Amino acid sequence: MKKLLPILLLLIQSHFSFAQTQHYTLKEVVNLAREQSIAAKQAATRKNTNEWQYRSFIADFKPQLSLNGTLPGFTRSYIEVQQPDGTISFQPVSNNNSLLNLALTQNIALTGGTIFVQKQLQRFDDFARNTTRYNGIPFGIGFAQPLFRFNEMKWSREIEPLKYQEGNQQFFSAREEVALNATGYYFDLLIAQVNLQIAEKNRSNNDTLYQIAQHKLELGKISQNDLLQLQMGVLTAEKDLASAQQATAVASLRLKMYLSLRDERAVALEIPQEAHEFAIDPQRALDEAFANRADAIAFRRRLLEAERDALREKKEIGLNALLEASFGFSNQGTRPGDIYMDPQDREFVQLQFTLPIMTWGRNKARIEIAKANREFAQQSVEQDRLTFEQEIFTQVTLFQMLQKQVKLTRLTDSIAANRYQIAQDRFILGNLSVTDLGIAMQEKDRARRDYILALRDYWQAYYSLRLLTLYDFEKNNKIQ
Repeated sequence: MKKLLPILLLLIQSHFSFAQTQHYTLKEVVNLAREQSIAAKQAATRKNTNEWQYRSFIADFKPQLSLNGTLPGFTRSYIEVQQPDGTISFQPVSNNNSLLNLALTQNIALTGGTIFVQKQLQRFDDFARNTTRYNGIPFGIGFAQPLFRFNEMKWSREIEPLKYQEGNQQFFSAREEVALNATGYYFDLLIAQVNLQIAEKNRSNNDTLYQIAQHKLELGKISQNDLLQLQMGVLTAEKDLASAQQATAVASLRLKMYLSLRDERAVALEIPQEAHEFAIDPQRALDEAFANRADAIAFRRRLLEAERDALREKKEIGLNALLEASFGFSNQGTRPGDIYMDPQDREFVQLQFTLPIMTWGRNKARIEIAKANREFAQQSVEQDRLTFEQEIFTQVTLFQMLQKQVKLTRLTDSIAANRYQIAQDRFILGNLSVTDLGIAMQEKDRARRDYILALRDYWQAYYSLRLLTLYDFEKNNKIQ
């Protein structure tokens, strides 16, 4: 039992330490970021806002029922009244003039006009003479139609659906951007933890080798200079360990903050393996990007907006007219029901117009500015399209190169680790110098770091490619 007690205590301590540590894989961290990070929640909120904005736009083209009026409209005052001889007399008034109007309106996108159906009731109370009169429109129908003017509704029906699609695709891009950022924080911590593991291992190894070297010095197998060199290695390892611990703590805090984790346990990350190797056709990647990305939709939207703005300027500076007409019935009486008894015809027609005659070149200048703005927008879209295509081709080439590079660095890491183990065994046996041992250790550490850095570049390129195309080439499906 005395011999087993230390082993049991060690096992209990190891289990307690493991329980105080939360282990994550790269996939788990990415999923956490997509579910609970602030950036992911903001993306979901923007998508929800985009949805309601589009619903509001759709509602504008459906019939609108509204009730408006003035209730009450009480007045008690003195008003000026011009007399037959031209003098002014101030007469007292005390009345209530109330109005209710119920209207059903419908916008017509094809013409840019509006039609309406209405019912109206007006009541006038003259308190000075103790009389009440009613006036009303039992039924009325009318329209307002702009003539020779810019049709905003027609262009909105073309542009707003594109904005809606663009907003939806921006949501998927935002989720992939969250995954890319989470990958960056993941590898920041992973690199810090690997450096910490290297520092702890080197501290332990250097301490052990220093103890062995002291024994060898007593036997005369190494020089005092070699012993001092090993002692310097121990001190350097202590310093590297302290620095690695601080870097790990900072990287862990940043990852937790991004993931909105409030878990006090330490985070331990696993070294991810690269995905199965798969070939990517650059033209296929470009086609998927144009089919899925919000930027591709924005190219069409920006060109339409440029055409719209140019046409608006051209229309607004010419002849503008507004035709308004309404037809129906109207009546008046001493009771509300009187307006429905034998109502009279009611007609209203009005044409308002504005025609610029002399503007001293202002209208021509506005047209030229609109043309220049349209050309600039077309040029900007063309430049952005070229940048878009170049970015896709570059990312595909980079990812395919990193697929090969990560395999080479993994093999190098394995070889360097085996070489250092052999070098360490040879030093203990006495047939390897301290300098050669130090070189082997440096190569081992550098190979390990290079492998983790290659993995970071690989996975960031992997998620960057998903972000730029919104397509999963590993599973061959669109990202939804």
